[in-house]
Amino acid sequence: MTDQPMRITMEEVTDPAELAQAREQDERFARNSAWLQRHATEIYTRYRGKCICVAGEELFTADSPEEALSQARAAHPEEGGSILMRYIPREKVARIYAY
Repeated sequence: MTDQPMRITMEEVTDPAELAQAREQDERFARNSAWLQRHATEIYTRYRGKCICVAGEELFTADSPEEALSQARAAHPEEGGSILMRYIPREKVARIYAY
């Protein structure tokens, strides 16, 4: 480790084209997330122990995250950063999420 402080740079984006592209990406991600929520019961039951990706409101499954992401990107190259990825644990157990 170094003793140098980490530098963070913040920039305000004002370019209308860049802002429109970011909004489109957010909207695609929201659609993929909503699709996963609508199909969650079936997916989380059927694909235990698998990595899943949702792109273009379509499911892609594989044993590794790289493989699932590769399938999703090949089918939907326009999705970019709006691809949703999850690992579904093998066993269904109670989980506690806290701050």
